[in-house]
Amino acid sequence: MITREIKIEDFNYELPDERIAKFPLSQRDHSKLLLFKDGKLGEDAFYNLPNYLPSGSIMVFNNTRVIQARLHFRKTTGALIEVFLLEPYIPADYERIFLQKKSCSWLCMIGNLKKWKGETLVREIKIGDKTVVLKAEKGEKEESSQYENVCFSWDCEDYSFSEILEAVGELPIPPYLNRETEESDKTTYQTVYGKIKGSVAAPTAGLHFSDDVLKVLDDKGIERQEVTLHVGAGTFKPVKSAEIGGHEMHTEYICVKREVLESIVAHDAEVVAVGTTSVRTIESLYFIGSKLAENPEIPEEQLHVNQWEPYEKSHTVSPKDALQNIIDYLDRNNLSSLHTSTQIIIAPGYEYKYVRRLITNFHQPQSTLLLLVSAFLKGHWREVYDYALSHDFRFLSYGDSSLLIP
Repeated sequence: MITREIKIEDFNYELPDERIAKFPLSQRDHSKLLLFKDGKLGEDAFYNLPNYLPSGSIMVFNNTRVIQARLHFRKTTGALIEVFLLEPYIPADYERIFLQKKSCSWLCMIGNLKKWKGETLVREIKIGDKTVVLKAEKGEKEESSQYENVCFSWDCEDYSFSEILEAVGELPIPPYLNRETEESDKTTYQTVYGKIKGSVAAPTAGLHFSDDVLKVLDDKGIERQEVTLHVGAGTFKPVKSAEIGGHEMHTEYICVKREVLESIVAHDAEVVAVGTTSVRTIESLYFIGSKLAENPEIPEEQLHVNQWEPYEKSHTVSPKDALQNIIDYLDRNNLSSLHTSTQIIIAPGYEYKYVRRLITNFHQPQSTLLLLVSAFLKGHWREVYDYALSHDFRFLSYGDSSLLIP
């Protein structure tokens, strides 16, 4: 099989609108859990997940938090302009940009762009007993970028950009929910363990976990580790080309601490991944470690994992050695964490290096996430989805969950 020549129409299925969960359940851990192991299908409640995981295993979660990335400005003409934050520009660092006290710049998508001729957009916001004036201006756009550079400034240094967003931003729930964001989404569209702000979409496999379920996992001796991948708007980007070779994956920024790498090595490099974002982060590590095997002094910017890298040549380094190469790289450079980016596409033909069990929701037809699941299940995705559709499972971000063990 030539992965680039896979036809996306082969990953289509009929998803009736009424099967898309528009709202979450009142108790997040009471969702249904589809079970697939060795070709056999069954189901349970999500809160029983720990019963199906072996003691002594390691689970990897994505600890990103969704930011209130949608900002609305009304021009003096009455036109409404939506500014959707995508990624930090100045400073180009997630942690630092939220701490800025006077100004910052983001790469953004603009709604109603034709009506924004370049004038400064202004909005007054109330934070506590103070009125703050927030301004947005178009900055210089890079020729290669499809997004706008938007410079934000505000007239009160008492508040960080994080606090500005909390006051004025809206949480960007997925477009396929076909509804406005509600106050409750600020809680339900975040995982209970999310820590690091930066995503514009939730790592939805994690939405089912409650503090109670996490405690049972701990009590059973299952180690929990966290990585960070900030989910971009490209996660909703449909595959429009007939063959997936024509689809460009968006770049996602990842952070993995040294202790996580050591822990995966200590567990024989076998992982239970919570969600597709964790999968993309963990599996990308192999190709980073493979590059370091070839050139231990490779410049940091070349650690980025390109979309087709897994398929372009054979990689001979063992999964464990690849992780050890990254640990050695961090030690040589006196770093505690790996910070890089990935564009990896995981599709049939891909050989998984680390992930042995996958916890994930049910994904859109003809999506790259469905390709990832198909690669994991060695093509048996349709049996899983047929079962879910015929057994009243709820689909997409606020839908039910599955534990997949090929």
